Amino acid sequence: MAAKIREAQAGDEQELAAMQSLLWPDAALDELRHEAEALIQHRFAGTLPCVALVAEDETGALVGFVHVGLRSHADGCNPEQPVGFIEGWFVREPFRSRGIGKALIDAAEAWGRQQGCREMASDALIDNQQSHEAHLALGFEVVDRCVHFRKSL
Repeated sequence: MAAKIREAQAGDEQELAAMQSLLWPDAALDELRHEAEALIQHRFAGTLPCVALVAEDETGALVGFVHVGLRSHADGCNPEQPVGFIEGWFVREPFRSRGIGKALIDAAEAWGRQQGCREMASDALIDNQQSHEAHLALGFEVVDRCVHFRKSL
């Protein structure tokens, strides 16, 4: 199946938020919908550019997304230049292993190049083996592993 990759636009908020809720199930759906609206309107979290790219199936339904933005730095990347960063990447279960995730990352990398980036970075939870394998299959390399701690005071 060849999916059409395009920038998210007005009217995509509900479907985009629904996919985000599958990726981040602990987040409130209303919050994700507001974030999707802000992302589509290019007023999302801060001043650095970002974009949501979506994959459409032949019926026009959204089957995946990638949220990519610029960061001033990322672990393992050249600290002297901004880097493209995959903030979120998701393909609906029935559409996986069809090249849609790769097409989304290819589009994210093209966007990053247009922004002047020479590197793309991403992250995944330490126990998300499926994400690790997907990143490695697309040419990403592991640059660090970290366990974060907290303590209430």
